[in-house]
Amino acid sequence: MAARGGDGPRRGGRPLHPSPRGPPGPPLHNKPAPRFEPVDREKTCPLLLRVFTKVGGHHNQSEFAVRGKEPKDEVQIYTWMDATLRELTDLVKEVAPEARRRDAMLSFAFVYPTKTGHFTVKEVGKTLSYPNARRPDDGSKALGTLSFEIGDYLDVAIL
Repeated sequence: MAARGGDGPRRGGRPLHPSPRGPPGPPLHNKPAPRFEPVDREKTCPLLLRVFTKVGGHHNQSEFAVRGKEPKDEVQIYTWMDATLRELTDLVKEVAPEARRRDAMLSFAFVYPTKTGHFTVKEVGKTLSYPNARRPDDGSKALGTLSFEIGDYLDVAIL
């Protein structure tokens, strides 16, 4: 089939290569970020979040291996998917005196089962106990935007 009007080679009525004219489209390899809507906390039932705190670092994934034998330093929080790491930091500070230190940093990790049934610990963000403009943190990130799923645990390392 012969090319018509400078469109370049064609196959089945379509150009083989995109036209160099016009604005470029979005990159093909980037997926759009999942859209996350804020929750109406007056009308939406909260979820139970099991939070495990530890001073000095995160718990080892083997500590979550046996159901019912999770680490003892657990706090249960009722919250919503739009809860930010800053909100969770303030709640942890209420129950963990170490998190109230001026220089304390909190590292958040999700604990969830893999396809093989073993638990994995994945760090998702860090906050400062007392944030300031010179040292920004991840406090504005919400659970829903971090791919949290109901049933996951939250492991908080107080550094």
